[in-house]
Amino acid sequence: MLSTGQPYPLGATPRPDGVNFAVASEHAQFVELCLFDEGGRQQTARHRLPAFTDGIWHGFLPGARAGLVYGYRAHGPYSPSAGHRFNPHKLLLDPYAREIVGRFEWRDEQFGYRRGHADDAAGPDDRDNAAAALKGRVVGPLAPITVRPDPRPADQVVLYELHVKGFTRRHPGVPEELRGTYAGLAHPAAVEHLRGLGVTTVSLLPVHYALTEERLTKLGLANYWGYNTIGFFCPDPRLSSTPADSGAARGEFRAMVERLHAAGLEVLIDVVFNHTAEGDATGPTLSMRGLDNALWYRLAHDDRSRYDNSTGCGNTVNVNHPRVTQFVLDCLRYWVDEMGVDGFRFDLAPVLGRTAHGFDPQAPFFSALAQDPSLARARLIAEPWDLGHGGYQLGRFPGRWLEWNDRFRDGMRQFWLGRGVDRGEFARRLLASSDRFHHGARAPLASVNHVAAHDGFTLRDLVSYRHKHNEANGEANNDGHNANYSVNCGVEGPTDDAAVNAERGRLSRALLATVLLAQGTPMLAAGDELGHSQRGNNNAYCQDNPLSWIDWHAADGAQAAFVARLTALRRELPALRQPRWLSDRARDDGGREVDWRDAAGHPMTAARWHDGDRHCLAVTLAPQDTGVVLLIFNAEPRAHQWVLPAGRWLCVLDSSDPAAPERVMEGGLAEAPAQSVLVLRAVD
Repeated sequence: MLSTGQPYPLGATPRPDGVNFAVASEHAQFVELCLFDEGGRQQTARHRLPAFTDGIWHGFLPGARAGLVYGYRAHGPYSPSAGHRFNPHKLLLDPYAREIVGRFEWRDEQFGYRRGHADDAAGPDDRDNAAAALKGRVVGPLAPITVRPDPRPADQVVLYELHVKGFTRRHPGVPEELRGTYAGLAHPAAVEHLRGLGVTTVSLLPVHYALTEERLTKLGLANYWGYNTIGFFCPDPRLSSTPADSGAARGEFRAMVERLHAAGLEVLIDVVFNHTAEGDATGPTLSMRGLDNALWYRLAHDDRSRYDNSTGCGNTVNVNHPRVTQFVLDCLRYWVDEMGVDGFRFDLAPVLGRTAHGFDPQAPFFSALAQDPSLARARLIAEPWDLGHGGYQLGRFPGRWLEWNDRFRDGMRQFWLGRGVDRGEFARRLLASSDRFHHGARAPLASVNHVAAHDGFTLRDLVSYRHKHNEANGEANNDGHNANYSVNCGVEGPTDDAAVNAERGRLSRALLATVLLAQGTPMLAAGDELGHSQRGNNNAYCQDNPLSWIDWHAADGAQAAFVARLTALRRELPALRQPRWLSDRARDDGGREVDWRDAAGHPMTAARWHDGDRHCLAVTLAPQDTGVVLLIFNAEPRAHQWVLPAGRWLCVLDSSDPAAPERVMEGGLAEAPAQSVLVLRAVD
């Protein structure tokens, strides 16, 4: 029999004399704890949780130990029109489960309603799903982390977004049995590449326990990216070197973090607190929906049988509810305190700030997070848009947050590839998008600058395809972005034409240079330094195959070396990574921190800024005590003679010819090759 136990902490918590169970469900009439054999196949006991405190059902099982397999059954009204979908025939996964037992299969008994009849009149499905349901396993805490590196200074951060599997699945230097796993990413061959590039912070695509949607399963595809979470506290065993042992994933993930830390690298993880794998009203009942649908999800105001779909994924997590805010914060603390990660990238992050009145930068979640001591050092990055009303919130997150800047992405693509923006837009984005971030406590480093990420064309495809080619996704090429601002340089896809390939190389290097020379926080997508292509697929979320996996045998070593040179320049030249906003106003000595000029050396005027026919300009950066740096950008298809400022200049980089040696220029004229970026440093 269960005793009363405690309502905190939530989840299954082993103690010396037993296990405490606590689960949030303020609308349930009662909740049962179901116990299973070690493999989760046979139910061995069923206990009613005896106590209810402030929306939490709880109980204590004396004599229980870590290793116990369990699930819940929640009893209450099945009334979709009122927002309730309780069905005690469905065994439910604890949202706080640290380890998940079982392998999910799409079966009709996984659904809480009679399939084909999603309305109230159809009633609940009375088939028991326990045999096929995912279950939790009670686990003890991991040993305390003894060494935690200090956070890297914000102005030194260079982000590198990667997929754990895709990064090493084809890496010849990683042992076959470790490729595509946490252990593979921790292998010296993988770490050596990261360190050689000069990146500081790996940002991992989702590593939480995720499901593949039923539609994809029927097509023989898989949710490769992993943005379909069901186990928020669990590293996905599919990314483990021993996937059949779900318990091994925790230890392997943490060992990976420790090895990356030892190499001087930070680890961020992509978290998906905006929706869950339970989908819309026609989706399965696996966890939160059955525990308390009206608590865990945002429901439509005019019809509570429907879900607010601000995510485009069928449901929206109700982060504005205190218990859900608590859940998210508990989860973040777990990944920092027990798993050792250094921060998070929040998918569709405006959901976190959605209140009854729309997005609010002072929403309860943001306020709670701001005062949390365990998370005080964590890096926080927002994808600052979702699909709901008022979902585009670039620049509106609290001061500590960084944000993916799609204005930088699109503006730089258009400047170099499409001629769709003027020089004023280019300059604004290069200096950290002050129109979006220069307010309140925001710093220029808040702008996460990138031209490619997991979602969209790779850098190679951006200069090789004018059109997306997503036919392999099974949606008749209707999915994925249409506004890519890409070019093919005259040939759609791969070619042996030397001139075409040379132009693609120049444009790729110019775009990489723009990202790493801009004020703000740079981000690279894994494989872009190697020339990785997805054959024009700009939405490869379901391509768990060589299309997505980096082909190390075809790697462009010269381009990787070019990226390493850029990151080295960023470290060596503080003017390129200022933590404060730079000014173009004249100082008392007549100088300026920022001085924009055209090719003839003339100051930029309103007419020159908006001259849509010219796509070349230069900027001198001269923050106090940092040295003076001159950047020249020529996006035009022909070389330009450039009037240099007075003095002696050392050209330390020419993107059109990365192998060119450094050379001194004594003022006067210099040539800026076509489609190139030059970096010059003032010398005495």
